[in-house]
Formats: sequence, structure tokens, C-alpha cells
Amino acid sequence: MTTYIIAVSIAIPIFISLIIIESLIAYKNKLIINKSEDTISSLSSGITNTIKDATKFGVLIISYNYLYEHIAIINAIPIWIAVILAFLIQDFAGYWIHRLNHRVNIFWNRHIIHHSSEEFNLSCALRQSISNNLKFGAIFLFPAAILGIPPYLFAIISPVHLFMQFWYHTQLIDKMGWLEKILVTPSHHRVHHAINPEYIDKNYSQIFIIWDKLFGTFQLENKSITPIYGVLHPVKTWNPIIINFKHLWLMIKDAYYTHNFIDKVKIWFMPTGWRPKDVKYNYPIKIINNPFTYKKYNPKNLSSKLYWSWFQLLISGICMFVIFYSIKFMPLFIISLFIIILFIHIMSYTFLLDNNNLAISCELVKILTSIFLLYIIYNYEFSLPYFIYMIIFVYCIISLLVTIYFSKNKLHNQLI
Repeated sequence: MTTYIIAVSIAIPIFISLIIIESLIAYKNKLIINKSEDTISSLSSGITNTIKDATKFGVLIISYNYLYEHIAIINAIPIWIAVILAFLIQDFAGYWIHRLNHRVNIFWNRHIIHHSSEEFNLSCALRQSISNNLKFGAIFLFPAAILGIPPYLFAIISPVHLFMQFWYHTQLIDKMGWLEKILVTPSHHRVHHAINPEYIDKNYSQIFIIWDKLFGTFQLENKSITPIYGVLHPVKTWNPIIINFKHLWLMIKDAYYTHNFIDKVKIWFMPTGWRPKDVKYNYPIKIINNPFTYKKYNPKNLSSKLYWSWFQLLISGICMFVIFYSIKFMPLFIISLFIIILFIHIMSYTFLLDNNNLAISCELVKILTSIFLLYIIYNYEFSLPYFIYMIIFVYCIISLLVTIYFSKNKLHNQLI
């Protein structure tokens, strides 16, 4: 297994345990910080991102290995100094990539999923992108390459740096005294996730808050201004795959409909949210102007449907680990088909939570592609026991029937 898969396999049980602990503490203190649909969406998003990163799907514009091999000037830094410098430079790069993702239209599509939750809790930390498939972050590691910091250090530090950003996605921890001056804390990050005019586009730092203070993007949390979470153009869905490409689809439509050729090019590189004047007038979209009057997305769901969706999420998690295990010996075509089925599966139960009948279509496609996958595996170098085929087939049929049942019986009582 790769370093990333090993790291994720260790991190996942820790993250899930902390999410459960946070929920129990919130429940004990009669705080509402979790919503089943939102948590299911967040965890499903985490699964899609983890699969994407584990399979190294994407286009590499420039690699750190290339920079290291061509521009390194120093090659004799003691390892302990190299580790410290690598972590600091990784954090510096993270600040600028994060800021770029927020400020430029085309790059916002890479990051919108992380801010799409209208709650703020540990599970929303796992809303990570599957649409950031152009890899150019190594550009910001230029200083490390000059200093001759070896690539293997970043292979280890990068996932550690990412996982260290999990803990501060919570409302349960208040300000932390002198640590507020050094580290990114829950208070700082609540500001970052808020859509209040006073807070928006602030606190991009990932570990050390010093970068925001140096580059003029720091904002303290004000006790008199309660953070309201989400995005200014609400996504209005629990489907993480749709959310990942929602902003991109809007830009594609705007570029198509605008009559100004310059605007067709300009739209991609303008500040986030910019739209051509003619399109903005002819095709208006809902933007939150007053966060305090906005009503959160809340389609009504039966408690039994939520229990079913939690079960479907569990199936997604099992499939993720099966893919991890299979990567080392299964051909790419089979792994890719398995991933497609998993993504269709996630789309199905999250569409179901939206009360969207496309869930049924997803289930039908899932059955057909699953049969095709099982047929290929059966004719591959090894075959699964017969009862495994039967279990998978029966599960797919049951999944379709239950989805049809909930789609045709949209009763909105017995809420959880």
C-alpha cells in the first residue's frame, strides 16, 4: 500500500471517533451542531476525495521532484532542519493555494465542496474536493526546492499537515488564549467558514495563523457577530459529487450565454462570483445578501430513510477499503469500474436525501454496472466464491426496491 493509503487507514478511525465524541458532547450540552443529512453528505464527500487521492487521479502540471532535481542549490541541510523548513514551507504554500482557491473563479470550483456545509463541525472537515485535478501546488514549494529539501519529506509531511487541519472544525472549543496568536484555532476557522460580510474571505492559514497576519487577511471572531456558515450561492443538495462541479457548471453556462466574446474568456480568471453583465441580468441566481434571514437547506426526510442512508454510507466505507486492498493486484480497468459504481452509489442515496427521483436512475445504473463488473471479475484470473456474487446481486436488488419505496412515499412526518 502507498504511504497515503496507510496514513488514511490510520486516520479514519481516529476521525470517526472524534466526530462521535463531538456529537455526544454536543448532545449532552443540548447544542445542535449536527444534522444527519449533512453529516452523511460530509462523510460521503470524504470517501470520494480519499478514493481520488489514493488512485492519484489528476493531471500533474509540475512536480516537486522536477523542481528539486533542476533548481536545488543546497544539498547538505541537517535532517532536523530540513523537516522544520519543509513543514513551514508546506504551510506557506497551503496559505497561498487556499487563498487562490477562494479568490479566482475557476479555482473556487476546487474548494466549494469544503465550504458547502451550512453547519460547522468535525465531519464538515472531511468535505474535500474531487474536482482539484490539475496539480500545480509544487510551484509554491519553490523555496524548498532551492534549499534542497528532499521530496520524500513532503510525501510524509503533506498528509500529516492535512490531517492536522481536522481538529479545528468545531464549535465546541472557545478561544484558546495565547495559542490564538500562533496557531489556527477553532475560533479563527469559524471566521473562515462564515459568510457574514465581516468574516468572508478571511483566515486562510492552515496551521500557523501568522500568514494571515503578514498578508492582511486576518480577522478575529467577534462575540457579537454569530458566524453563519455555507456559501453565498447555496448548493441546495446533499450530493457531494454534484456540489463538486456546481460552480464549474454555472461558469460553463455563463460563458456560453454571454454575447461578449471577451467575457467568455474573462469569466474564468475574474474574482470568485463574477458574472458577465448580460448573463447576470438575463439569468439571475440566488445570492445570500443577509445571512441572518437565510433559511438553511432542509428537505424533510423520514427517520427510516435516514437510517437507510446511514447504512448505505457504511456500504460506501466498506467499498472504499476494498478498493484500497485491491489496488495493488487488480488491473486499472476493474478498479476504475469499481470506483464508478461507488460514486453512482453515493449519488443515489444522497439524491434520495434530496427527495430527488434521480436516485432511482442511479440505482438502475448501479445494478447494470455491478453485473458487468462481476462478470469481468468472474472471467479474470481468479473468481470469487459463488455466494459473494449472490450477496452482491441480492443487495443491489434490495437497494433499488428500497430507493423506489422512499422515492414514492415522501411522507414528511417522523423526522429525526
